[in-house]
Amino acid sequence: MFQPDEIDAFLEEEAGLGKSFDTGVRRLIVAGEPLHLYFVNGLCETQFIIELMESLVSLERKRKEAAAYLVKEHLVHQAVEEVKDRAKLPVALLSGLIVIAVPGALFTIDVRSYPGRQPEEPDTEKVVRGSRDGFVENIIVNTALTRRRIRDGRLRFEMMKAGESSKTDIAIGYIDGLAHQALVDKVKKEVESIETNGVPMADKTVEEFLIKQRFNPFPLVRYTERADIAAAHLLEGHVLLYTDTSPAVMMMPSTYWQHMQHAEEYRQLPAAGTFIRLLRFIGLIMSLFLLPLWFLFAQNPDMLPKSLSFIGPNEETNIPLAAQILIADVGIEWLRIAAIHTPQPLSTAMGLVAAVLIGQIAIDTGLFVPEVILYTALASIGTFSTPSYELGLANKMTRLFFIAAVAVFGPVGFVVAVLLLFFYLVRLKPFDVPYLWPLVPFDFASLCTILIRRQAPQQKGIPEINR
Repeated sequence: MFQPDEIDAFLEEEAGLGKSFDTGVRRLIVAGEPLHLYFVNGLCETQFIIELMESLVSLERKRKEAAAYLVKEHLVHQAVEEVKDRAKLPVALLSGLIVIAVPGALFTIDVRSYPGRQPEEPDTEKVVRGSRDGFVENIIVNTALTRRRIRDGRLRFEMMKAGESSKTDIAIGYIDGLAHQALVDKVKKEVESIETNGVPMADKTVEEFLIKQRFNPFPLVRYTERADIAAAHLLEGHVLLYTDTSPAVMMMPSTYWQHMQHAEEYRQLPAAGTFIRLLRFIGLIMSLFLLPLWFLFAQNPDMLPKSLSFIGPNEETNIPLAAQILIADVGIEWLRIAAIHTPQPLSTAMGLVAAVLIGQIAIDTGLFVPEVILYTALASIGTFSTPSYELGLANKMTRLFFIAAVAVFGPVGFVVAVLLLFFYLVRLKPFDVPYLWPLVPFDFASLCTILIRRQAPQQKGIPEINR
């Protein structure tokens, strides 16, 4: 039989009650019996605590039943739950729930109110026209934003926890009957098997336990901070993973081409959406092949027809062409990193001054040829046009690999490097889904859907790989 004083001692040992300034307890006498109310400041609204205590006192004046009966049957709150195992109390208390202990019974009341920001448009997924309510760092708000868009009784959010110390909340979202049950079970099993002290990096830590991709640079899951994109993927049979404290939602399974999708394409007319999509794919090709091919032809001008003989440097410099390209390409990445760590009011000015000034000085002093700066800039623009930051970074690393292959082995090195990339991507099968689908295995109808933005009535509900 539970006693409030015993619970005091238990929570003092397991949850730091009385030792941490933000854990509190209010001891009352209700119906002639002791009632202890435990809470954590900052994780629940103080006003709710006051209202609960007022309700308990007013009930005690009107009725003469035992304190446990008053809490269970007459306390007006939608989230009163009786707890049979006191071992669950520390996690509940430290998660922001109110814990009530009376002789013979324990209760939790969910009045959590985590500190955080209001939903706003994500910086990395902006659209000209469309919703502006992006995900935030609160898992409850994120699931609510999704539920608002899918009012289907089959939509499931199954809550789990990860991290021995952090006890981080993780919700697995899917639509029962649309998502493959085998995929749902596999994700659950992987989350349950996470053995770590904490999940400080939230979704990224969880991803590394789920995927275990080692040094593979290509993203095998897709992220989004937009509720409309998350809802669209649920309706296509995907499984989503919501991690508390992260505004990014993980979507599985995903292919290489799905990382090229952007909400803006679906907010415009089909013709305009197709035009934008094709421009993105051209940018993808530029980011991978433009700079290595220019370097290859500059090193081997005899491979070019006379009509393209203008390709290549028109000036000689003391620095080898390969070194110029690598310095320029890596230098742009340094500028990007510096812009991230520079205060917002200064980052734009710093980027413009650094890019224009340093590039111009390098050309004027004869260190770089102008063509290197031009083609490096075009390749970088192609990288930045990739909607997925993770895929853009992987493509940049691949481009550097191509350049190194051309510098060392020439044309043969470039061909071998491209084939190695292709076979490596074909070999990837995240969650048993071919990474290059619908290119490999080839599916013409699905490939047309990837390249051409169709009208909503013509779109298939569920992609072939999710059926």
